[in-house]
Amino acid sequence: MPRYLVEKTYGVEVFYEDAANILLQQEYPTAYDESGLEIVSQPEVDVVQIEKGKDFIFTAVVAVKPDVELGEYKGVNVTKVDVDVTDEEVDEEINKELEKNGRTVTVDRAIENGDVAKIDFEGYMNGEKFEGGTGEDFDLEIGSHSFVDTFEEQLIGSKAGDEVEVNVTFPKEYQAKDLAGKEALFKVKIKEVKTTELPKLDDEFVQDVDEECETVADYKKKVKQNILDKKTAEATRAKEDEAVALIVEESKMDIPDAMIDNQVQQMMQEFAQSIAQQGLSLDQYMQFTGMTKDRFIEQMKPEALKRVQTSLVLEKIAAVEKFEVTKEDIEKKLEEMAKMYGMKLEEIKDIIPETEKENIKKDVAIGKAVDFIMEHAKEKAAKKSTAKKSSAKKDDDAEKKTTAKKSTAKKTTTKKTTAKKADDAEKKTTAKKSTTKKTTTKKATAKKTTTKKTTTKKEDK
Repeated sequence: MPRYLVEKTYGVEVFYEDAANILLQQEYPTAYDESGLEIVSQPEVDVVQIEKGKDFIFTAVVAVKPDVELGEYKGVNVTKVDVDVTDEEVDEEINKELEKNGRTVTVDRAIENGDVAKIDFEGYMNGEKFEGGTGEDFDLEIGSHSFVDTFEEQLIGSKAGDEVEVNVTFPKEYQAKDLAGKEALFKVKIKEVKTTELPKLDDEFVQDVDEECETVADYKKKVKQNILDKKTAEATRAKEDEAVALIVEESKMDIPDAMIDNQVQQMMQEFAQSIAQQGLSLDQYMQFTGMTKDRFIEQMKPEALKRVQTSLVLEKIAAVEKFEVTKEDIEKKLEEMAKMYGMKLEEIKDIIPETEKENIKKDVAIGKAVDFIMEHAKEKAAKKSTAKKSSAKKDDDAEKKTTAKKSTAKKTTTKKTTAKKADDAEKKTTAKKSTTKKTTTKKATAKKTTTKKTTTKKEDK
């Protein structure tokens, strides 16, 4: 049909929506560049003018990266952490290695805590099957609390071939509203009971799992050193976290909601990837645990805020101290990534897009900021608590050492880069790796400033 007939029949406005979307994808990145702003949200777009024969005008309201007023970051007091390794910790670590090398065997006995039961199950409510309550050949680890309520505990004592009725009550805040707070009956068939048989700890086992060790004594010595190295690294991170947290507390910044929301989404993606390695989707996890998406997000927000604050403070320190990131620094970081992913250095260089290389540069600068803070930090002894006694002894005779409290703040808040092939045609409107990258024309909630770009589009005659 000729265009003029379409316009006559439906009105020229029939083409406006598609035209606006096309022009927004083309012109928003240009407006972004011209604004010179560090945008941290999706734009909230408002079409100001779209008429035949006139310029197309739109506004994009965006949240921008806030400025940070730093607190004192030189000479921060951090708690000294003493590190030692006990024989019990060594035995525990060796037991983990034994379990890792154990073999799963089917047993002809009743289910015990820690066993894996292969089951079929059907869920009923008021005598009727309900959606999502059926499964076959499911390997359920007893004691893992993967299933709702006391489901797993009620299988203990049953054997392969038994059919068991399990009664549970779904949590009141269960994500499936039709099941929340209600009682259900599961008919469960036990098909197989499996357990793990551990190998014997002897010289032969040691030589199999560690080519550097010949005897059990050698192995225990190495395990103890590994634990010591790990605890020393953790103690270092704890001091770094404490120092950064103190600086964040004394600093001032006005963080837009969009930055926190973006960090929450990133954390959810990281969590989803983590549980995917265990064969679970995020929806399945929420169903099994009774968690709702809204509650999950609310629980993540405090940590998301902490990560954003930490990142902003460290970036500001790096800028104030004018740390330079050299080619050697980038090369070292890429070598670490290549080692992490089992790749060659040149391979990692080829597949990482330029946008991600900017993130690596930022990571290096943040790392230098943390090192700078710790070089100027002062260690202090852990605080002591006084236990009250009924006798008239001095309080300081009853003092007991308390352990330094661990912090959860990370050295850097940018996540590890996932190696993937770069798209040479990567567009500014779709590349969104970090919260400071360019954004698409999806709506954002925080409003900070407006960039306006006027575009002229000639009509086809």
